[in-house]
Amino acid sequence: MKITGRRSGLLVALIGLGLVLSVPAWADSKDKGKEKEETKEVIEMSKTAKVTVEQAIKTATEKVAGKVIEAELERKHDRAVWEVEIVGADDKVTEVHIDADTGAVIDTEMKGEGKKHEKKGKGK
Repeated sequence: MKITGRRSGLLVALIGLGLVLSVPAWADSKDKGKEKEETKEVIEMSKTAKVTVEQAIKTATEKVAGKVIEAELERKHDRAVWEVEIVGADDKVTEVHIDADTGAVIDTEMKGEGKKHEKKGKGK
């Protein structure tokens, strides 16, 4: 069977369209797998964390004045860390990293400016 120029162009276009439309579906399933793994890790960290989110927020707001906009348990600095984001009166966002085991402030970081200010060491 011989395919003419017009039909071959249509066939190539259909194959290309099929490939383009299948990529987002593959990417979504890959992202969902990563999200599931991250959720599992956070659940495990929450089981062993001695500091609650409320305690971490209290510590962070004692360190940086402003309004808390987010608090999240993450793995940073090779340990479980509460990352508390605070908007100051200057409209800048500061992340305060709190050790989830000791409650010590690990460091603070101005969002968008890289590592900042104080490093309080490894905690207690």
